[in-house]
Amino acid sequence: MPTHTRIRPFNTKDTYPEQDLDNDLCQAVVAGNVVYLRGQIGQDLETRESVGIGDVEAQAEKAMANIAMLLEEAGSSVDDIVKVVIYIIDPRYREPVYRVVGRWLKGVFPVSTGIVVSALARPEWLVEIDATAVISGGVPR
Repeated sequence: MPTHTRIRPFNTKDTYPEQDLDNDLCQAVVAGNVVYLRGQIGQDLETRESVGIGDVEAQAEKAMANIAMLLEEAGSSVDDIVKVVIYIIDPRYREPVYRVVGRWLKGVFPVSTGIVVSALARPEWLVEIDATAVISGGVPR
């Protein structure tokens, strides 16, 4: 029976103390050779502080840096990303966010979905990026 590895578990009551939540989650789950990441935003994973408030490019950069860090912790890398879903709260953010994501994923060629939503979990968050990757066992480029 395969087991799943859960990376950086947390409870939502610690992450969102202002909300009445009590959900056990984690930042990543490794199931077989697939890595499923929680949607990443402009937040420092160590301090839980929001970064880049008001700056969608800075938030996208932090989200991608978080994704790279979590994938490394899972034994994968951005080179192994197979799918990204990008959530933005304003269609005008598409170009600056996709430029940032494009720099991180140059030559990777994942499938991608972009969605405009009315809001994210906190009002200061402007973009959220969700990624799925594999553990290829190969050498990152």
